[in-house]
Amino acid sequence: MLAAMQMTTDVSEEVTILSLDGDLNATNSRDVESYLSNIIDEGNRKLLINLDGLNYISSAGLRVMLMANKKLKNAEGELRLCGLNDTVKEVFEIAGFHMILNIYVNQEEALKDF
Repeated sequence: MLAAMQMTTDVSEEVTILSLDGDLNATNSRDVESYLSNIIDEGNRKLLINLDGLNYISSAGLRVMLMANKKLKNAEGELRLCGLNDTVKEVFEIAGFHMILNIYVNQEEALKDF
């Protein structure tokens, strides 16, 4: 059975930090996408998604990350990701997303020079 997704938002300086805990899959990807769209539509241009607590990401979850990246780029903003565990990191690498998205080891590194 897949774990439920928990989303928490924090703000550090001008950066909005969204932490995802659980599994990001087809069941909850629309909710996460809608949540991210709202954050961006509210005028947030610096977004960090902390995936420290993410156990699993499906192709639907990867699509959500691409959508957020594209939407922020169109709004002259920036998306950064951090905290990918080995399993999630492997999914990003297999899909080639590590070449497209700004991925950092941890939140501290991701917030530097943001």
